[in-house]
Amino acid sequence: MRTSQHKQKLIEGFTAKYGVDRLAWFEVHESRDAAFKRERQIKKWNRVWKLELIEKTNPEWRDLFDELFAP
Repeated sequence: MRTSQHKQKLIEGFTAKYGVDRLAWFEVHESRDAAFKRERQIKKWNRVWKLELIEKTNPEWRDLFDELFAP
């Protein structure tokens, strides 16, 4: 799973460089293509908009990975 790879710093790039290892927000899409398009759209947003998107549903910045995949 991609999230696990990021948590383990197995993927080079932003998450490994800056120590990002918390899943604070996610969306479910009908297809990989739809998810990719949405990702490209959000990457163009400014930081304030991205923070508002997260804080609207997760104001405490809980690690949702643990909640979604806890045994």
